Amino acid sequence: MLLDMGKITPVEAERILLLQKESGLRFGDAALKLGFITEEDIRLVLAQQFDYPYLLPGQGNYSPDLVVAYQPFGSQVEVFRAVRSQLMLRWFTSGHKALAIVGYNQGDGVSLFAANLAVVFSQLGERTLLIDVNLRSPKQHEIFSIRNKQGLSDVLAERVNISEVIVRIDSFVDLSVLPAGTPPPNPLELLNRSTFDKLNDQLSSQFDVILYDTVTISSGADALAVAGRTDGALIVARKNDTRFNDINTINEQLRSCGAEIVGSVLID
Repeated sequence: MLLDMGKITPVEAERILLLQKESGLRFGDAALKLGFITEEDIRLVLAQQFDYPYLLPGQGNYSPDLVVAYQPFGSQVEVFRAVRSQLMLRWFTSGHKALAIVGYNQGDGVSLFAANLAVVFSQLGERTLLIDVNLRSPKQHEIFSIRNKQGLSDVLAERVNISEVIVRIDSFVDLSVLPAGTPPPNPLELLNRSTFDKLNDQLSSQFDVILYDTVTISSGADALAVAGRTDGALIVARKNDTRFNDINTINEQLRSCGAEIVGSVLID
């Protein structure tokens, strides 16, 4: 792999093998001792060997705020893994496939949180689909640098087939994104159509984890329509920004639409 990546030459590989034989070191440690590669090179190769791909800064053209992709060994990523573990125990291993990610204010960071969470689920080997159901101000196509000409809204309006607009993100193990699509004049009405229920059922047979990135509660009732159909919601709040009364409002509204509140996350 190091040869294929251009990190070492065939001559250097011979020197590494010689040192490896003499010292009993692993190949990567021998190459590091000789100064031919860096710790980052070793981590990159190990990630490929163990199906845990991540990206170097500038690779993939994704948002730099996708920390689980660009900083996979940082403390922030451990938090995402902890949230993933809790969701697996509380929700996805009990027969559920879909979950709505809900916030109150536009600055609560729902979209970036949903994107990072989707990546860590795919790193676990789960067939993961991230759906941008924020038909008013979508963000996922910007985060993952994909086209947003058509997407969820077009599927719900029966203008396009679902298989034509789901985008596989090749940089990760098993991650797909369904962008929001054409901005509709009637987002809430679209989400309340029976086609949304049928779509959710269809996707549940194809994916293990489906995350819905919703519009904030303060911007409309779209998130409630989504949460009521997925049966579950994860609340995202921002420290020193989201008010306690707003959290109470989300709780009451989600429960009134029949959604179970699986948990909540406070973003610092």
